[in-house]
Amino acid sequence: MDQNDTLITEGQETNTADQQNADDSTTDTQAAESEATQQTDQRQETDDGKEAEGDKGEKEDDSSDKQEEESKAPDEYEFKAPDDTQLDDTVIDAFSEVAKELDMPQDAAQKMIDKVAPVMQARQAEQIAAVRNEWAESSKTDKEFGGDKLDENLATAKKAMDTFGTPELTELLNKSGLGNHPEIIRAFYRAGKTISEDTFVGGKQETSGSETTAQRMYPGMNP
Repeated sequence: MDQNDTLITEGQETNTADQQNADDSTTDTQAAESEATQQTDQRQETDDGKEAEGDKGEKEDDSSDKQEEESKAPDEYEFKAPDDTQLDDTVIDAFSEVAKELDMPQDAAQKMIDKVAPVMQARQAEQIAAVRNEWAESSKTDKEFGGDKLDENLATAKKAMDTFGTPELTELLNKSGLGNHPEIIRAFYRAGKTISEDTFVGGKQETSGSETTAQRMYPGMNP
C-alpha cells in the first residue's frame, strides 16, 4: 500500500472519528434535554397529585364533618309517643341511654321508638289480659267461694265492697283487673258473710231480669 492510500485511510478514519464525536455530542444533548423534560413532567405530575390529594382530603374532611354532624346524638332526647301508645318513663330512660351510647341522632332514635313502642304496648296488654284470665279461672274453681255457688258468693263479696269500699277502689279494681284476683274476692266474700246473713235466705240471689248481681259486678267471672 503506498503513502497516498495510507493518508487517505487515515483521513477517512479521522473524519469518521470527528463524525462519531459529533454524533455522540448530539446524542448527549438530546439525552440531557429528554431527562430534563422527564424531570419537568415528573414534577408536574407530583404537583398535580398533591393538588388532587389535597382536593380529595378536603372532600373527605367535608364528608366526615357532615357525617359526624348528622350522626351526633343530642344532649338529651325528646321522644313523642306514637298514636294510641304511652311511653313508660323507665323504658324511655333505658332506651335513651343505649341510643346515646350508639350515638344515634334524634330522628333515628324517634323512628325506632315509633316502630317498637306499639309492639311493646300490645305485648304488655296481652300479658295483662292473660294474667287476669288466669286469676278469673282460679277464682271460678276456688274451694271456698267458687264452684256451683260462685254467683251467690260473688254477690256476697259485692255487698261487702259496696258497704266498705269507695268508688275509687271500684275503679282501681276494674282497671287493674285485681277484681278477678282470688284473694281480693276472698277478702270481700268473708266480709260480706258477716253482714249478709239476713239478706240471703235459702240461697236465693237478688236478680235483675236474667242477670245476677255477681254477674253485673264481675262480668269476666261468668261461668
